[in-house]
Amino acid sequence: MTEPRSHKLSVTTMTEHVLPSHANALGTVFGGQIMSWIDVCAAVCAQRHAKKLVVTAFIDDLVFEGPVQVGEVVKLTARVTATFRTSMEIEVIVEGENPRLEKSWPCVRAMLTFVAIDEHTRKPVPIPPLLLDTDDDRQRQAEAEERRAHRLARARK
Repeated sequence: MTEPRSHKLSVTTMTEHVLPSHANALGTVFGGQIMSWIDVCAAVCAQRHAKKLVVTAFIDDLVFEGPVQVGEVVKLTARVTATFRTSMEIEVIVEGENPRLEKSWPCVRAMLTFVAIDEHTRKPVPIPPLLLDTDDDRQRQAEAEERRAHRLARARK
């Protein structure tokens, strides 16, 4: 078994400037564009933790809290919240930002599950466990285990 790894080693941040090509008729960024950025940010985080290729297995419900306009900025931050044998849960926090006004606001929060795979066989492979050295880390792992149990129960139905 490999040594546990701290979530701090794989934290990933991205910043995207919202251009007209990212926007709908209202001048706000498409939800699908935000989802794409979330998937990329989470995938980089998951790969950093696993040190393996990863694939998206699941994305929890997304609730969009605030729009981001053309000319504003989208900030994404991803961190590993839990690990299992071959999979891990990644949390992505997305904020909108108006740099001219020095103002930011919540946009969306997403929980994604990634599975590490072997480069040649494309079969799931074990990943390093998450270092759970704080109460917050242990709570995040426990909450992720509950979400995972619900997902697996739904999949069996």
